[in-house]
Amino acid sequence: MIVVSHRGPFRFVREGDGFTAQRGAGGVVSALSPLLRPDAPPTTWIAASLSEDDLAAQRSGATRAVGVELVLVELDPDDHRLHYDLVSNGVLWFLLHGMFDKVRRPRFDARFREAWDAYVRVNERFAGLVADHAPGDDVVLVQDYQFMLVPGALRERRPDLRVLHFVHTPFCDPQDARVLPHDVAHRIFTALAPGPQGFHTKRWATAYRRSSREVLGARARVAAPFVASLGPDLDALTTTAASPAARARAAALDELVGDRRMLVRADRIEPSKNIVRGFLAFDRLLEARPGLRGRVVFVAMLYPSRQSLPEYLAYANEVEHVVARVNERWSTRDWTPIVLDGTDDFPRSVAAMERYDVLLVNPIRDGLNLVAKEGPAVNRRDGVLCLSREAGAFDELRAAAFEVHPFDIEQTAAALDDALALPLDERAATAAKLRRLACARTPEAWLADLLAEAKA
Repeated sequence: MIVVSHRGPFRFVREGDGFTAQRGAGGVVSALSPLLRPDAPPTTWIAASLSEDDLAAQRSGATRAVGVELVLVELDPDDHRLHYDLVSNGVLWFLLHGMFDKVRRPRFDARFREAWDAYVRVNERFAGLVADHAPGDDVVLVQDYQFMLVPGALRERRPDLRVLHFVHTPFCDPQDARVLPHDVAHRIFTALAPGPQGFHTKRWATAYRRSSREVLGARARVAAPFVASLGPDLDALTTTAASPAARARAAALDELVGDRRMLVRADRIEPSKNIVRGFLAFDRLLEARPGLRGRVVFVAMLYPSRQSLPEYLAYANEVEHVVARVNERWSTRDWTPIVLDGTDDFPRSVAAMERYDVLLVNPIRDGLNLVAKEGPAVNRRDGVLCLSREAGAFDELRAAAFEVHPFDIEQTAAALDDALALPLDERAATAAKLRRLACARTPEAWLADLLAEAKA
């Protein structure tokens, strides 16, 4: 079996004369975690080299000691930047999430064409490596929007391979698919349509098929997409929660929060996560419910993301500004309403998920949002979930979650109020139901679904 993803399962850090392999971040790595276990089938994992230490580790042979055959691809720096920043994240991410401000963006100019050519070259490079590594009739699991052209390229080079592509984001509706230049859209959907495409929820699978018909024509052959939702890696979460680092973070949170209620969010700082509206809803809650002032702390663990993109830098500034404004409005001598932690500290996030009273997950649009499942899986305080109906996970968790309209600040504030006010017996029953729903799927089940679809 071969896995293709932009981010690999490990990143490498030089220590003395050798290298330390650290578990890679992101939902794709979490989804594929069963492949990193000792009893996993033999797997070749092909990913981009993301740092000088990654490159040095690959050259030294240090990547051979991580349980999988790991191939870290050295890309031309300019090609990699254009492929990842300008096309994958600057265009496709915004397109798939339906987040373009169409009055101003996108603009498909000569710079985009240069970037698109780089996207094609990077996809062709990965397809060539797969074709060279794969034995006959092998299974190839291609992950996400960075490699939308790889399935088509592999069908041309190696028609014997069983190639499957899985999209971890939402998928755009047909009217958004029309935003792409015709030749670009046609090439993407031509590469995807004949083979199996997987999504976390039926809504995104339906949007993909309708968009494919919009671009390729009503009579085009589009393979039926499939749905395979991901669940939390409970073993990894439990191990992290029991670690000395997480226990130390939990003690620090206990000291910070005291006997107050704890509202939590854990996100990358990026526009689709809808962080600013979440803070504005908390501000509105404090305004409408004076009795909650001084009694609730909003702990926000937000780590930087895609800082090479101006939209992300501007959004990070907006997040910091609104936090400062809310805190200036409501803080007292012994209470800070919003505690903002900008470090990428997974043990701290797990410690916070263990002890939250309310978890807020309010994305504008999300393919799944694994935090919405990880939180209920690890929580030990009968915590409840306020969840956006635009998160893929909402389809599975709606029966035990407080629904949030991502654009409605007044409604979000009311949902937070209801969640905080839930009586103890109802809270316990709701949390137990939520935990069952969140843990109904596992990474092993998700991976088994992909392999079954690939082999069908």
